[in-house]
Amino acid sequence: MTTGSRSIDDAWRRWIAENLLLEAPPPALHGALVGHGFDAAEAAREIDAALASPYFHGATRLRNRLRKREWILSVYGELNRMRAGSGEIERRERLPRDVFFEQYYFQNRPVIITGAFDSWPARTRWSFDYFRERCGDCEVEVQFGRESDTNYEINQPRLKRMMRFADYVDLVESSGPTNDFYMTANNTSHNRAALAALWSDVPTIGEYLDAGSPDTGFFWMGPPGTRTPFHHDLTNNFMAQVIGRKKIKLVPLSDTPHMANHLHCYSQVDGSAIDYEVFPAMRNAQLIECTLAPGELLFLPIGWWHYVEGLDASVTMTFTNFLRSNDFAQRYDTYHEL
Repeated sequence: MTTGSRSIDDAWRRWIAENLLLEAPPPALHGALVGHGFDAAEAAREIDAALASPYFHGATRLRNRLRKREWILSVYGELNRMRAGSGEIERRERLPRDVFFEQYYFQNRPVIITGAFDSWPARTRWSFDYFRERCGDCEVEVQFGRESDTNYEINQPRLKRMMRFADYVDLVESSGPTNDFYMTANNTSHNRAALAALWSDVPTIGEYLDAGSPDTGFFWMGPPGTRTPFHHDLTNNFMAQVIGRKKIKLVPLSDTPHMANHLHCYSQVDGSAIDYEVFPAMRNAQLIECTLAPGELLFLPIGWWHYVEGLDASVTMTFTNFLRSNDFAQRYDTYHEL
């Protein structure tokens, strides 16, 4: 390889600074630059200039403050692991309101509640035939082409397609396992009105949710094999499983530093097959798994990372209209690349 044929530009200077802030040894950076065709003397000068820069010293102080916050999060994580049963999600029957809010909502702990929506008409009425009969001619919005786009969740606005609900129901019922098409909360702005006839079948769970809220829930429907990649939400959430089962992997909010969070609320970690060689920090994350069955209500606390996979053709309702404040996004502005 011919050296000296390239000049180090600002993109490479940023690369040098980021890696120095991550405490990569300068000789290793120098070797990498030379290996990419840069002159050895120029590479040494750029590394020395970065180390001497007052901008770099300022960034180092900011890095240290962020590390202090990461340490605080790690304390919460260690304390959580000390709790008996912390490696699994508790299942509680008809959890009283005050117990739910005091022990789970306010403490940022997940829980599966059974018996909470047994009285829903949807529990006995909802089926593929019922959907076709009730709303078959309604036009709904669905995501298609997910399997051809590795960033299908980030790029979901590009994947929207309109179709008759009956045709979508037929597709879900006849399909084998696939993640290529899925009706999710991201399609709700249109589908909540299109499928309004179904909403009377899922009345508010008044023990925990605000019946007066205009937020009346989100409808999810897809075949077995649907996947929602690792991400965290900006609200507390309920997942009410109506039809089929879903496998869910969760990681506590306190383990965010291990989650390869590169953009907004998304992780680069593939929840379907975690690669610990590529993402070794995931070995430090507490991974909790559960299977959510029909009739079960999962409380997903704000900030908890979760990966969701449909084990069967499934229908899920999700809710955010809790009786206690659920507005935590006002000071959140890190949607950009992290």
